[in-house]
Amino acid sequence: MATELSMLAWAMLLGFVYIFAASTVVTRERGMKWNASARDAPQVPLSPLAGRLQRAQANFFETFPFFAAAAVAVVVAGRSSDTTVVAAQVYFWARVVYLPLYAAGVPYVRSLVWLVSIMAILRLVFALL
Repeated sequence: MATELSMLAWAMLLGFVYIFAASTVVTRERGMKWNASARDAPQVPLSPLAGRLQRAQANFFETFPFFAAAAVAVVVAGRSSDTTVVAAQVYFWARVVYLPLYAAGVPYVRSLVWLVSIMAILRLVFALL
């Protein structure tokens, strides 16, 4: 299997890590009854950690579709190269690093890591052009 697709599979698993990290902290704060409910009632604001984890999750799911489309397109188009392999790996590892940085509230470095992940996606797209 192409490395880009392997990294896509790993990124899908990482997406679940983002989901579980946020949902675990939110459920710890609001309880299992809230988790099982329709969540119609207004809630008190989340703790800073829970809020950061939810925003990190949202950010992951904003970038992931672009990565997935680019990784699949590169392989289908036969444009895979050492550069696209590295780009897929860089995207994945940047997203691994991003989660704890966001959870810890680390400014600037977190944004730099996000930028690295975006540049990796763009590298995959440029390989298609």
